Amino acid sequence: MIVTSERFMHGLPPSIEAELRDDIAVLRLARPRKRNALDDTTIEGIDAFFRGLPDATKAVVLCAAGEHFSAGLDLTELTKRTTFEAVAHSRTWHRVFHAFEFGRVPVVAVMHGAVVGGGLELATASHIRVAERSTYYALPEGIRGIYVGGGGSVRISRLIGASRMMDMMMTGRTYDAPEGQQLGLSHYLVDDGNGFEKGLELARRIASNAPLTNYGLMHALPRIADADSDAGYMMESLMSAIASSDAEARSRLAAFLEKRGPKATRK
Repeated sequence: MIVTSERFMHGLPPSIEAELRDDIAVLRLARPRKRNALDDTTIEGIDAFFRGLPDATKAVVLCAAGEHFSAGLDLTELTKRTTFEAVAHSRTWHRVFHAFEFGRVPVVAVMHGAVVGGGLELATASHIRVAERSTYYALPEGIRGIYVGGGGSVRISRLIGASRMMDMMMTGRTYDAPEGQQLGLSHYLVDDGNGFEKGLELARRIASNAPLTNYGLMHALPRIADADSDAGYMMESLMSAIASSDAEARSRLAAFLEKRGPKATRK
């Protein structure tokens, strides 16, 4: 069932569209004439969307209207800031993107067309990424005399390596959808027009997991990956014990042992 309620939409700017599909929330960037460039109002809208998620939400699909996912920062706003204001602006992006990267529910991003600059920073803050074949990736900040400010130095460099990110920013190099798939910028590659359905399918599959397991994957796994080995092993043991002691986990394990639960199969 698709629901676009006034309560859910309350406080969201026109550059953001939101709807509920049962326990899946959909966030759609809606500035197609601006190639979904991210201005302050849109960033505030993304923040409001995640803060206002209904309690029953189990996953989010992040997508965009028009021909492009996002062409990045709306550069018309850049000239208005002092150096101090620019730092504060970057930190706002950090806070908003961190809030849903380490939020309550997993986020599946569906990308197409331009995924450029801040648009790529937004996409890489999600947990699973689907790319249509029209997708292309770029970080043109270097040729524009600026620098990424939405967390790309951390998230993008972790995915593709600091050297490749440096190349993208210094030379203006772009990667197409298959190249981005090989580099890890996307997890799934689909034909044009099929991205949203694939993203929704993945979100539903994720929503069917035990919530505590999803939470552990979102919050514990990235921190384990950043920790030294001994700390990582200890954190893993704690998360494993917490997850397996949950009542839902016990119910699911019992169903599997009684041959009532799903098995891992090639899909």
